[in-house]
Amino acid sequence: MHAVLVAALGTAASAQAPVPNPFGDAVRTSTSHLTVESSISRLSAAPGDRLTVTLDVTPRRTMHVYAPGKHDYQVVGLSIEAQPWLRAEPTKYPPSEMYHFEPLNETVEVYSKTFRLAREVTLLDTPEARKALAGQSSVTIASQLEYQACDDKVCYSPTKVPVRFTVTLKQ
Repeated sequence: MHAVLVAALGTAASAQAPVPNPFGDAVRTSTSHLTVESSISRLSAAPGDRLTVTLDVTPRRTMHVYAPGKHDYQVVGLSIEAQPWLRAEPTKYPPSEMYHFEPLNETVEVYSKTFRLAREVTLLDTPEARKALAGQSSVTIASQLEYQACDDKVCYSPTKVPVRFTVTLKQ
């Protein structure tokens, strides 16, 4: 870790309760490190439909989170809770920027400006999925943003920000 100090302060997320919206408007969540606007492409879907979960992440001034790259730091990620009726594709990452940390003379891939993470998910149309969905009028797609934020002096404890979407099932 490039941390001079790992701090556990300010890791709890303060979030507004997501309110279902037929247009999929973004829900804003803030932590002491960043702001996340989460959305889903549709709030109504049938088995076989593909949806996209999107997170627009804005690190606070002087903060960065780690992008995929050639380092051992915790990469920011969007995890999706496994369900028998859901298939999640890998997270799509935008290009990153290089950050040079003077004290350790290392350069790593990071995000310090607003960036978007996206994951496509499919409501499965298999006999097993239909059985799991039988009698349900909606499903919840539970996910979370996982990250470790750092500034030019401190790396903070890893943080998880829950993101949930309720999708109405069309039969």
